[in-house]
Amino acid sequence: MPTFPRRKKNGGAPRAPRFSRLKRFGRRAEDKGVPRGRGIYLLPNAFTTGALFCGFYAIVMAMNQRFEHACWAVFIAMVLDGLDGRIARLTNTQSEFGAQYDSLSDMGSFGAAPALVIYEWSLRGLGKLGWIAAFVYCAGAALRLARFNTNIEVVDKRFFQGLPSPAAAALVVGFIMMMTDPDINVSSRQVDWVSWCLAVFAGLTMVSNVPFYSFKDVNFRKSVPFIVVFLIALGFALVAIDPPKVLWPIFVVYGLSGYVVFAIQRAKGKRVSIIPTDDPIDESERR
Repeated sequence: MPTFPRRKKNGGAPRAPRFSRLKRFGRRAEDKGVPRGRGIYLLPNAFTTGALFCGFYAIVMAMNQRFEHACWAVFIAMVLDGLDGRIARLTNTQSEFGAQYDSLSDMGSFGAAPALVIYEWSLRGLGKLGWIAAFVYCAGAALRLARFNTNIEVVDKRFFQGLPSPAAAALVVGFIMMMTDPDINVSSRQVDWVSWCLAVFAGLTMVSNVPFYSFKDVNFRKSVPFIVVFLIALGFALVAIDPPKVLWPIFVVYGLSGYVVFAIQRAKGKRVSIIPTDDPIDESERR
């Protein structure tokens, strides 16, 4: 007896697989040139997230009047911020997302956090003048980061245009660390105007045209004399002896070095606002 195939439902048409319409929609969008979502690189952005966390932790510690913890959190954020870009370049994981995320993290760690820490420690007693100085610093950090992102293609990579925000943060929190050191133990009321001048100086220097050496042209893959390695080890030993008393003078020297370079360039009749270069710009520097 002949057998006949069983009729399928829906007029014999095969049943469409689940989510087929969504897949077809994705293919149509891709055919029209609509970019599909892309992931982000984990390793460099993890370091950036760590720096952002340190900035947030510094704010919390400042609100709890634990200024030593707040200052060390900012210094740790500096270390993490210096590593994320280099790791991205070494692992070839640069991205525009990483560049923007790094700038936002820097604003929190080196803009808002140091401003709030020095305000809570010393500037609160000055009333309106105190929070105005803290705002000048915070606004200077925001403007400096925005200008860095837009001027990176026209500024010589050997120099920063204005004081870098991590160095400005170290200048501010390093002063607090030294003043709160048990060997010095100076009351914040005794140096409130020094704190005011320091915050305003750091904020204005960040938005100035003063060139600061960036150390980006240092080639770590080159061989160096033995004495260089010895001097590096000696520097680490000096910092380890008494970090609060050693770190802040170092950043004070760096904060004044730009004005020395500015004066020398001006004396030679050279342009110092934006130092031009003929070298091609590496897009990875944006990370």
